[in-house]
This record gives sequence, C-alpha cells and structure tokens, in this order.
Amino acid sequence: MSLCCSLKCMFIFFNALFLASGVALITIGALQYTTYLQIGIFAGSSLSKIAVVLIAVGVTITLVSLMGHLGAFLNNSTMVAWFICILIVIIMCEVATGAVFYVFRSRTAVLQMNGAINAKARGVVSDYSPERRHAINRIQEKFKCCGADGGDDWSKSVGWENHEAVPDSCCVVKSDGCGQNKENAYSKGCISAIKLFLLKNLVWVGAVCIALAVTEVFGVVVGVCLCLDIKRKSYENIS
Repeated sequence: MSLCCSLKCMFIFFNALFLASGVALITIGALQYTTYLQIGIFAGSSLSKIAVVLIAVGVTITLVSLMGHLGAFLNNSTMVAWFICILIVIIMCEVATGAVFYVFRSRTAVLQMNGAINAKARGVVSDYSPERRHAINRIQEKFKCCGADGGDDWSKSVGWENHEAVPDSCCVVKSDGCGQNKENAYSKGCISAIKLFLLKNLVWVGAVCIALAVTEVFGVVVGVCLCLDIKRKSYENIS
C-alpha cells in the first residue's frame, strides 16, 4: 500500500469520527430541543438556547467534515488545506470556550446561575399564568417532580386556586383529579430535577468535546501530511 493511500485511509478514519461527533451533537440538540424550550419557560430563557447551540455546532462540524472527505476523495489539496485551516480555528474556539467555562466554574458564578434559576422557577410556579401552564405541567411530568422546591409551593401559588391540592401533572400515577390528594404527588421539586438533567447533559457534551479535541488534533496532523503528499504527487505528474 502506498504512502498516499495510507495517509488517505487514516485521514478518512479520523474525519469519520469527526463527522460522527457532529451528527451526535445534532441528534442530542434535536432530541432535547422541546425539553430545553420547556425548561427555558420554567427556569430561564437562556437555557432554551442550549439545544440551538448544540445543533449549530453539530451542523458546522458535519459540513467541515464533509468538505474534508470530498477533498480526500478528489485528491484536492486546496479543499484539504481549507479543511485544516477551519479545523485549527475550531480547535482555538474550543480552547477559548474551555477557558470561559473554567473562569465561570467559580463559586460566585455558580451561585449566581443557581440563584437565577431558583428565582425564575419559583416565580413561574407562583404566577402559574395560562400561557405557561402547559410547559409547567410537561416539565412536572417529564422530570417526575412537583413545584419549584416541592409540592408545598402550590399551596402558595397565586395562579393555582386550589391550595389544598396540586396539579394532576404532579401525580406519580396519573388520573383525573389525582392531585386532590397531595400524598399522590412527587416529593422532589423541579429545580433539583432540572439541574440534575443539565448536569448529565453537560457530561455527555463534555465527553463529545473531549473526543472531538483528540480527533481534531490527529486530523490536523494527518491532514497536513495528506495535503503535502497530494501536492508532491501533483508536482511529479507535472514534471
């Protein structure tokens, strides 16, 4: 097997991993979009943008990867070179993003974020406005929770009139009127459930990003070697 063939196979392999990670981010974002939208209504509008960011990053990675594949199959050094340049920019952006996350991991920033989520969720449950009721009920059903901090929140809600009961969406076993008995409701609040969900998603995204970083570094190295080899072959054919 020639050197060019070996380099191309390695490049396609690492680029396939790069493509898979892009598709994974798109899938995670698309599958969780509705959930993040409802979380945004319940606990802060900025959280609803997480899914959009994941999809946008995934689409970018997928398009760049396809360009790399096309350049390798066509033996086009220009396309491979552009792929390498964009990949380097992506790596720099990832490093910058990692630095930002490192800065914002400080206790003050975490407390501010927690405070904002807590205040928003408690306010939404207290108001229980008609335009937000569907999202609140869906969150309680999906995350198996009740109220912001617990079922007792509904006894103080302005928008929820029956303070001796909770919405049926709080019930462990759903049935019409099941919320009339508070004993049927989930004990945990939705704030803790949402934070656990976000943490789990962050772990998955972090794992994808680590895999991306390793793949990208190897992709740049192999891509440079492939690009130089394609150019060398071109010069040999000309001469």
